[in-house]
Amino acid sequence: MRHFGHIPTAARRALFHQEPCEFTADSPARLLSAALGATLYSPATRPRLADDVLKQAGRGVVSMVLCLEDSIHDAEVGDAEANLVRQFAELAERRVATPLLFIRVREPGQIPDLVRRLGESIRLLSGFVLPKFTEERGTAFLEALAEAESDCGRTLYAMPVLESPELLHLETRTRTLTGIATAVDKYRDRVLALRLGVTDFCAAYGLRRSPDMTAYDVRIVAGVIADVVNVLGRADGSGFTITGPVWEYFRLQERMFKPQLRRSPFLEGRAEELRTALIEHDLDGLLREIELDRANGLLGKTCIHPSHVPPVHALSVVSHEEFSDAQDILRPERDGGGVLRSAYTNKMNEVKPHRAWAERTLLRAEVFGVAREDVGFVELLTAGLAT
Repeated sequence: MRHFGHIPTAARRALFHQEPCEFTADSPARLLSAALGATLYSPATRPRLADDVLKQAGRGVVSMVLCLEDSIHDAEVGDAEANLVRQFAELAERRVATPLLFIRVREPGQIPDLVRRLGESIRLLSGFVLPKFTEERGTAFLEALAEAESDCGRTLYAMPVLESPELLHLETRTRTLTGIATAVDKYRDRVLALRLGVTDFCAAYGLRRSPDMTAYDVRIVAGVIADVVNVLGRADGSGFTITGPVWEYFRLQERMFKPQLRRSPFLEGRAEELRTALIEHDLDGLLREIELDRANGLLGKTCIHPSHVPPVHALSVVSHEEFSDAQDILRPERDGGGVLRSAYTNKMNEVKPHRAWAERTLLRAEVFGVAREDVGFVELLTAGLAT
């Protein structure tokens, strides 16, 4: 699979200075964690789940979570588990490429049980999403994962979700973060990424952000995100990939504030129609949140609607300017440090302070590609929406 692999080859070559790389579920974890992109969630109760998975793969989705937790009713869990087993078997029979597939469970015991019930179709499963993760609760999940991995003989990754009230509450936050760091460090090879459960954070205070606001406008949430990145997202080799929070809106809402999407990036004609459509579907707020995610050290995003996937991927592509700066900073002759003028002559690149940024940028360039010098977000989004 590859990002933008669903668009025609000629169109992809016209967009990219460096095309996104190909990868599989067996690629190195470092690459996979950066390549998750827009991770689309789907309730495990859907009767045609196998068809849904393949349909979304054809639209550019490369990672999906099939949910047995909050997206379904408590009374549906048993039927949802049985449905998952059937749908995985159907996908295995079709022998076609699927996105990276993860199952979001409720309790540790579900992990070895589902692995056993999936049988040979376990080869389609990349891992499990672990809800409400703390050191005490999360360790049991990770131990169950290690047991299941040993039983089935294949790599299974964990994606813990950081969403517990103990993490949100100020008096317990530091202790909780330290405990989480201890737990995930012990199982570092199995932890693919950490996911933020911002909806649960808001729920603890009876809050819900409007489509005019990003998660960063809700100060109590922004504070938690900053602390999570501070402890778990460091660039010194101890950090993990941390993904952006879910965007809840996908239908037309009555607007209170002006649109956040400037006209200037959108050219005349159909691009202006695209801008209007994004605004009408409240996706201008999503675009701003994606930009703020990356500015705050997050990569990828939890998505609950297919319409959110193309914007996440379009804004994940590395611009030609970013790529040029990153390459300049990482040239071997710059190892001693120093300051140089950007090839675009609009900024100074400080070699030592910007090295970690440059390394992360080149990793993102590997999985999402580098846009041609004259290609921007609008062209990338238009191409992503064309299928």
